[in-house]
Amino acid sequence: MLIRNIKVPTGNISIMKGDKGQLEFLSLGDYGKEKNVKADFLGLGRDINGVPNGSTMPLEEKWVVTLSTQYGCSMNCKFCDVPKVGKGINATYDDLKNQIVEAMKIHPEVKATKRLNIHFARMGEPSFNPNVLAVTYDLRRIIRPFIGRSMVHPVFTTMLPRSNKGLLKALNEWTIDIKNDFFRGDAGLQLSINSTNDAQRDDMFNNNALSLNKVSSIGKGLIEPKGRKYTLNFALADEYEVNVEKIRDLFEPKKFLVKITPLHKTISCDENNIKTTNGYDYFTPYKYIEEELKKVGFDVIVFIPSYEEDLGRITCGNAILSGSIPGCSYEELI
Repeated sequence: MLIRNIKVPTGNISIMKGDKGQLEFLSLGDYGKEKNVKADFLGLGRDINGVPNGSTMPLEEKWVVTLSTQYGCSMNCKFCDVPKVGKGINATYDDLKNQIVEAMKIHPEVKATKRLNIHFARMGEPSFNPNVLAVTYDLRRIIRPFIGRSMVHPVFTTMLPRSNKGLLKALNEWTIDIKNDFFRGDAGLQLSINSTNDAQRDDMFNNNALSLNKVSSIGKGLIEPKGRKYTLNFALADEYEVNVEKIRDLFEPKKFLVKITPLHKTISCDENNIKTTNGYDYFTPYKYIEEELKKVGFDVIVFIPSYEEDLGRITCGNAILSGSIPGCSYEELI
């Protein structure tokens, strides 16, 4: 049951009553990759010097639903507001299913979409929660009463927690059984890296993420991906190291692509003075790194949100349940 629904320019931030408390999820439109993505390998070659606020594509073209896999999070990453909500207690299977159902019910007028992205990335570390894998097998069945046989594309994002003894098992099931087999390549895996300096990674992830060498070892053992390659995500900040030679030596370009984005604006980033200077206005922070990564063989995606998206609290690391409110125009529907 929805207990709060906030309409922001790009969609809805919703809070529902779950089996163990309150959960937060997103139902969003997308600007379209022509506006906020540079990826030469996809034919999107223009530098992005800022993304203007604007209208999203119709949900019939692309619909994005971002789910919470836990109530809060125990990773305590320095750039994220979700730990302010509380400890990472796993959401139940019904919690996950009901977030999807409630997201679909926000737009009963939409009967089909060309692409429904389901991101396990609002609150929590999904690799701790086996219900994420269980509900993913049922996604087509869950959405069918609302949008029929529309294409669904699930994405699993992980900080690679060192305390998770089931991490490798979860990643292997996602890549072998879910991505390559069940969805025939049409599912995503994103590994949050952010820096190639382990001391910086220990600091930003509060000593809770694996070392880069151990992440590399896991990556070498993953099956060759069908469809899009696995993603190494670098949310850049001014001081974070991105050593291209180290990335090349640790990860195979035939299995991994690199995504670059500014570290999003959160209360925690402000408190810890973490920022990507000019990252929303100029392509300068990304240009050199992108070119060097391409030289060593990587496909590179540069994704830049608009100010409206970031101030609207829809980007990664934000949570209304942490006490923040949108910094742009919004409307409380419930």
